[in-house]
Amino acid sequence: MAKSTTKETPLMQQYNTIKAKYPGALLLFRVGDFYETFGEDAVKAAGILGIVLTKRANGSASHIELAGFPHHSIETYLPKLVRAGQRVAICDQLEDPKTVKTIVKRGVTELVTPGVAYSDNILQQKSNNYLASVYFDRNVTGVAFIDISTGEFLVAQGTNEYIDKLLQSLKPSEVIFPKSRSHEFKEAFGDRFYTYTLDEWAYAGDFAYENLLKHFEVKSLKGFGIERLAVANIAAGVALHYLNETEHRNLQHISSIARIEEDRYMWLDRFTIRNLELIGSANENAVTLVDVLDQTRSPMGARMLRRWIVMPLKERRPIEERLNVVEFLLNNEALREALIHEIGQIGDLERLISKVGLQKANPREICQLKRALIAIESIKNNCDSSGSEALRRIAEQLNPCMLIRERIEKELHPEPPALVLKGGVIADGINEELDRLRKIAFGGKGYLVEIQKREAELTGIPSLKVAFNNVFGYYLEVTNSHKDKVPAEWIRKQTLVNAERYITPELKEYEEQILGAEEKIHALETRLYAELVYSLSDYIRPIQLNAQLTAQLDVLLCFATLAIKNFYVKPVITDDHVLDIKGGRHPVIEKNLPLGEDYITNDVHLDNDSQQIIIITGPNMAGKSALLRQCGLIVLMAQMGCFVPAKAACIGIVDKIFTRVGASDNLSSGESTFMVEMNETASIMNNLSERSLILLDEIGRGTSTYDGISIAWAIAEFLHNHPTSKAKTLFATHYHELNELSNSFSRIKNFNVTVKEVGNKVIFLRKLVPGGSEHSFGIHVAKMAGMPPKLISRANEILRRLEQERTGGEHIKDSIKKVQQQAYQLQMFSIDDPVLVKIRDMLNNLDVNTLTPVEALMKLDDIQRILKG
Repeated sequence: MAKSTTKETPLMQQYNTIKAKYPGALLLFRVGDFYETFGEDAVKAAGILGIVLTKRANGSASHIELAGFPHHSIETYLPKLVRAGQRVAICDQLEDPKTVKTIVKRGVTELVTPGVAYSDNILQQKSNNYLASVYFDRNVTGVAFIDISTGEFLVAQGTNEYIDKLLQSLKPSEVIFPKSRSHEFKEAFGDRFYTYTLDEWAYAGDFAYENLLKHFEVKSLKGFGIERLAVANIAAGVALHYLNETEHRNLQHISSIARIEEDRYMWLDRFTIRNLELIGSANENAVTLVDVLDQTRSPMGARMLRRWIVMPLKERRPIEERLNVVEFLLNNEALREALIHEIGQIGDLERLISKVGLQKANPREICQLKRALIAIESIKNNCDSSGSEALRRIAEQLNPCMLIRERIEKELHPEPPALVLKGGVIADGINEELDRLRKIAFGGKGYLVEIQKREAELTGIPSLKVAFNNVFGYYLEVTNSHKDKVPAEWIRKQTLVNAERYITPELKEYEEQILGAEEKIHALETRLYAELVYSLSDYIRPIQLNAQLTAQLDVLLCFATLAIKNFYVKPVITDDHVLDIKGGRHPVIEKNLPLGEDYITNDVHLDNDSQQIIIITGPNMAGKSALLRQCGLIVLMAQMGCFVPAKAACIGIVDKIFTRVGASDNLSSGESTFMVEMNETASIMNNLSERSLILLDEIGRGTSTYDGISIAWAIAEFLHNHPTSKAKTLFATHYHELNELSNSFSRIKNFNVTVKEVGNKVIFLRKLVPGGSEHSFGIHVAKMAGMPPKLISRANEILRRLEQERTGGEHIKDSIKKVQQQAYQLQMFSIDDPVLVKIRDMLNNLDVNTLTPVEALMKLDDIQRILKG
């Protein structure tokens, strides 16, 4: 018996052929005015986009799922698909359906992935959208970061720990690496990134290196300073290959490549970036440092601020240069306001010029580019005449690109539509043919009115009118009462109830001219606009430099604004090892205090000779963690070039900030709180340096009390006795036993965060003072949190008993056993009931040894009466 086969429709055959080339992508297939998805893609798209899922016939006796949306809605639907982690292949019609009789030729014009996107609707305006490429060699790992939307291209290589820090800092939207290294990648960097794996051949031989040379049109990479970074270069070459594979071939805006210079920036590992809540937080609705600091006026400035936050400088001179510019801007109000206003006019120049490179910029964006260049000229003049040497250097590098600006002004309509096909993009007087065609298309319609007037006079038909329909074009309409006056040469085309419609050779000729002119105008405007955009390609590099300089200026102006608004002071940066903060404040907490409440400031002094380690004790909720964090943030802000929240600050350059702050379970990876804590602490102990700042909060609380004290003690001892690195350390703890360390180690000092007891209440004063603290006040905090009174009463009782037993020299385990035994005896009196309390007090006051039987009976009678009420 012959095997039956299901014949597919030609459209589905074409779809399946294209789909096979992009197996991992969701294919948007253009059919007429719609983008359609089929099969599994349709099921996914319907779920993500909330659109209707239907079925359509696919040849004989076969159906396939279908979901689609109008082509003009792609800017609405595409971002939703990409944000849901989909790789989206956009398949367009490559020829005009009117010109072909067979099936229209189609092909993928773009593959959009989370890391390869330039649409404003997909991108976060204030964040970069990096694609990261990782390559593992034997002893070293290479990484490249490329942002197709801004043209930035950065490379680095080093240990997995260093690469992990960079991935955490730059937060790529997508990471690519070789298929065979999936296990290694997950082990080194976890599963928190959107990843895509590539075939091994792209990493073999000189393919990747040659890719870089070809793209930059150079003989070697020496000019970029990355020639010796062989492993990083493989990662970078594969990143370019990946962009090519995703149908992005106009990459002239990726005009340079740079090394991330490890020795220029302070080391912030991923724990510190997370613990200090610099640009994100695990806590919902938490305010981060960037939320408080971002007063920038342009998206480029906002992105640069984020980079400065996670990559503070560690060289004194460039830090001081930034601080001096901030000080100058702070003291020159008129200049500051003028620059802020002009930067506000620029928009996202960095991404705009990238769209020019990709040949994707629309007419309105080109108009915005013109406005940006006008603002650049004004910024250049203001900086040049400012009197500041640093601002003059910026002015020298700014280029208003007058020639191209004037060309845009001359050739483009002042208020063009967003799309070229809408018409009216090119100005009048630019192209003779275009002007002639416009006269025909738009002036011709006026001529039709002239025909109507002339023919009405010649025929004596006053109600004659010229009109148009899609069936037979322009026509003359005559009412029945005047049809006997119609000339013989008119051709009748349609008879209506009350009128008749005619055409004339003259009308047909004008109709052809008008309709033909509109098509020719569209083709001509499209060509002229493409030529204008192409000519802009020569200005990509100077405009990118303009964007970069403007972003720097924007961030420095932002720092000046912050200093005025938030009362920040200029820190003194030194090369010594002293950290001295007077009246320090937490920049985030102080902005979120209730109205009218002042932030309690604190002084912190650390050095390598006399006060290297401060042990901070004090009750929970007293502000130990805030104090640690504020110290780290003040150092970080100073080394970014920002004024700081303090009365005065003298910062000896810090090269690494390490933190172990707060419990952070990693149970999804099978790690307990204690294991995570120990991993983070081990990372600190193994990477110490002479200029490190270490912030340790509650080390060892994830294990038993004695284990915790032992580990915390050993850590403090290790840091004090380290042979080469006297790392400055703030150590907050609830183990009061650690106060004993200061008796044995000269550079360990005890401080505590003060509280005041008023009656039965505790007031947190949040002030750091010398000396250790004896109490934790944990039960008071439990009471404030709303624990039941019965529970609080019992906790106080246990605490009193334990303290009594411990002062008697008993082991803590024996004390707890005694308390447990006593619990059974006192259970009936542990309830907060005034009747029972009265009975308890009565019994406590009895002397059993002197009590007579009659007195005992009388007391029992009293107790019965009290119980009966």
